[in-house]
Amino acid sequence: MTDLFATLTEITGTIAAHVWSVPSIVLLVGTGLYLTLRLRFMQLRGFRHSLQLVSGKYDKAADPGEVTHFQALSTALSATVGTGNIAGVATAIAAGGPGAVFWMWITAFVGMATKYASCTLSLKFRRYHPDGSVSGGPMYTLARGLNMPKLGAAFAVFTLIASFGIGNMVQANSVADGLGYIFPQAKEFKLFIGVVIAILVGLVIIGGIKRIARVTSRIVPFMAVAYCGAALLILILNIGQIPHAFATIFNLALNPWAAGWGAIGAAIQFGVARGVFSNEAGLGSAPMAHAAARTKEPVREGLVAMLGPFIDTIVICTMTALVIVIMGAWGEARPDTLKGAALSAYAFEQGLGQAGSWVVGFGLIFFAYSTIIAWSYYGDRSAEFLFGPQAILPYRIIYTVLVVVGATIPLQLVWNFADIANMLMAAPNLLSLILLAGLVKNLSDDYFLRHST
Repeated sequence: MTDLFATLTEITGTIAAHVWSVPSIVLLVGTGLYLTLRLRFMQLRGFRHSLQLVSGKYDKAADPGEVTHFQALSTALSATVGTGNIAGVATAIAAGGPGAVFWMWITAFVGMATKYASCTLSLKFRRYHPDGSVSGGPMYTLARGLNMPKLGAAFAVFTLIASFGIGNMVQANSVADGLGYIFPQAKEFKLFIGVVIAILVGLVIIGGIKRIARVTSRIVPFMAVAYCGAALLILILNIGQIPHAFATIFNLALNPWAAGWGAIGAAIQFGVARGVFSNEAGLGSAPMAHAAARTKEPVREGLVAMLGPFIDTIVICTMTALVIVIMGAWGEARPDTLKGAALSAYAFEQGLGQAGSWVVGFGLIFFAYSTIIAWSYYGDRSAEFLFGPQAILPYRIIYTVLVVVGATIPLQLVWNFADIANMLMAAPNLLSLILLAGLVKNLSDDYFLRHST
């Protein structure tokens, strides 16, 4: 079995390297840059209004939809604020050096425009059901907005595959990895850990988006404040080293004489790949959660969605990265046996003692759990689109079982699988954004003409 996993890891690693080659990175970041320019830097000019929307200022119970703006953002954030913020950042730095963090920032900034556009379109072309529930996402944008039902179906298939990887097995695996670092004996009980997580997941996802939204709207604020609070404490205790940490990130991201061209290439590749894994901008997953928001204005939910990459990557991932760099938990100073979530736990332990590793370990549990339940919704929306409502329950059962599988298989194999699935999702979604950028601009201009910000 070990030889089989090793072979699969090597094969998927080769495929992932080709999938995340220069053309893919150019397509992903280039689409975000194009939308940033086409929408006249919506990330900046619409930021204040997006905060007003999340506060509930414009919520109306009579508007169509199932959840509030805040609940929709919480559900989407619960899928993005996960192991990408702990394990993903650590993996990017370990593989691409601290310079990878800079490219995560770039991906997040242009990704704010990407997410704004994709979620606005998701609201525009969402489908209303007789019971008052709604379904939306890039598959509906492709099918109803561009009359490309086959490409919409392809996106739904890729989302099903990705939900088992990025949303499920990666999360379960990282929980087992983090707990194994805190409690070494836990490494012998990965199967049991997987079963416990699976039971807790099943208890929530059977209730659909409303139950998921209720749970995530409580978990996300709590876990974000607790984790960021610990990171902030470490940074305050080492405040004098923060400028040097930023200088290290910029130097190794942009200076080939300091890092070497090969190192810069690795920083770009892993920074973009892990940035996308962290905030999911461009993948087309978040629009499925935001499509359930109660509003008559598609642009409003686009503005709310835009906050996702900012909170997830520019705020939370940066804190993790600074702790890792300042604590020296990378490069030659990094223990070779530590990867992913365990590397972040090691860095926090250097800053806060054993309490630091506990914060990461238990934070990881909450992060991963909320991500798993949120991604189940993305998968069942895709299953419904492809096979009808009768496919939702079988999908949820399979999804729950795969949590156990994810907790027990090798880390790198799971990451490779997730990277491949991510790009398969992104391609059709990015195509729809490019083709419908003019519509998004028109919707935006009309909205801001009618509403003072």
